[in-house]
Amino acid sequence: MNPATALATVLIDELVRCGLTDVVLAPGSRSAPLALAVHADSRIRLHVRIDERSASFLALGLARRSERPVALICTSGTAAANFHPAVIEAHESGVPLLLLTADRPPELRDTGASQTIDQIKLYGTAVRWFSEVGVPEDRPGQVAYWRSLACRAYQRSLGPTDPGPVQLNLSFREPLIPDGDASWCESLEGDANGPWIRARVAPPAVALHLPPTRRGVLVVGDGASNIRRYVAAAGMAGWPVLSEPNGGARYGDHAMSAYHFLLGTPEFADRHRPEVVVTLGRPGLSRSLLNWLRHADEHIVVAPDLARWPDPTRSATQVAQAVEIPVAAGDDAWLHSWRRADHAARAAIDEVLDGAGLSEPRLARDLADTLPNGSLLFSGSSMPIRDLDQAMRPRRGLRVLANRGAAGIDGVVSTAMGAALAHNGPAYALMGDLTFLHDQNGLILGPREPRPDLCVVVVNNDGGGIFSLLPQASLRDPFERVFGTAHGVDLAHVAAATGTPYTFVDEPDQLSKALRGEGPRIVEVRSDRESNAVLHAMMRDAAHAAIRQVM
Repeated sequence: MNPATALATVLIDELVRCGLTDVVLAPGSRSAPLALAVHADSRIRLHVRIDERSASFLALGLARRSERPVALICTSGTAAANFHPAVIEAHESGVPLLLLTADRPPELRDTGASQTIDQIKLYGTAVRWFSEVGVPEDRPGQVAYWRSLACRAYQRSLGPTDPGPVQLNLSFREPLIPDGDASWCESLEGDANGPWIRARVAPPAVALHLPPTRRGVLVVGDGASNIRRYVAAAGMAGWPVLSEPNGGARYGDHAMSAYHFLLGTPEFADRHRPEVVVTLGRPGLSRSLLNWLRHADEHIVVAPDLARWPDPTRSATQVAQAVEIPVAAGDDAWLHSWRRADHAARAAIDEVLDGAGLSEPRLARDLADTLPNGSLLFSGSSMPIRDLDQAMRPRRGLRVLANRGAAGIDGVVSTAMGAALAHNGPAYALMGDLTFLHDQNGLILGPREPRPDLCVVVVNNDGGGIFSLLPQASLRDPFERVFGTAHGVDLAHVAAATGTPYTFVDEPDQLSKALRGEGPRIVEVRSDRESNAVLHAMMRDAAHAAIRQVM
């Protein structure tokens, strides 16, 4: 057996023993040993994509939804560089990825050899661990090295306290395909009962016990863990819960779905200074929330890994791996005050939306209301997730995800595809037209590839709608070209190019029917950027007025 085949066979086998189930492959020559090993292993679900960037975000979506490592394979050269945006998002979001980057052997580097670049620590500090595996050799001891290396890479990617991407750079000399000889200087087999190394998870950390208080608030952002436990504790303590849609805690009687408008009303924010705020995950959608956090007397950030904790406002007073929220005696005046204002704001917002036709925030609200229990909703990171944050009512049975680690618009179609493939139930995505066009390659699926049940809802306002809500909108002369970026693309033609079913919706009552179907499909809703900016201002004014009336 040639060394390249031996290394690839052993490495893939060991990763599967560790728990690997999905591999995403972008085709190439130097990665042939890995591709053939994966294709030959019936325990693996293989996904092939022609575009490395699309492949990497597909793997990101699979790993984000399944919460276990997914392997990503590419050939040498710029193929590996195209993984970088997804690696950054995985790093910031704590998503486990195994990057198996094929490389040319050392003697070809710095010689001008084709498809040869410096891949050593290519992703810098965005990976949890990097290893230059070395060119495989036919000598004793290699199998133990490869199997222990695979176990280390898998476990380091998984975490458990700090999951993220890991890169193994694999240099292969030719021949790159099996030579028909199965002999090797030592047994290639591992432990038939499991991985070469069994990693044991440490017991949970001792929780920080808080003094009992009724005037507390639980804030939940992207990437939060142990959500149900903390929401239940907040409920027993009489605390309101301020959860972003992708935080996973916008359900129940304590969820304040209009918190963005509550805290954007100065009179309410000033009168509702808590004694303590506990933050889970990474909040970052609402400026009014972030401004309010800056004035918290006691702000406790819960972070499973104390080497990295989110604190964009620099307001954290304590950081703990776990917090115990005790039941506190006293009346519910604090919670009732929040609820009264939240109900008033929600009613005012709904009245504005119901009278404005099929707008962007109404689409977000109605989509979140309409989807069946057990659904996945993957949101774009620009306006759609903010529309959900401001318009989505509390509900159970809906999992909302978004690429909010680095909050870029790239790779969203592919990430949604991956998340849908890992989700046990119907999946939907909500994104803007620029986000959709940025990753339209994500729609390209070969005839033998697993096909997700995913409905992609695209809000088409012919450009970058979020900029119309920012100060740049006042710069009338350059605005349209350098911020608005109108494109004039017919999305029906984009859908037709990949054979993806397409539906156009222009009335609110058409949405439910348009969402029906199976497999990948596209629903387009058109809107106007200027009208959308006016509507958001109306929502804000109506909500603030309603809040002031009940204070």
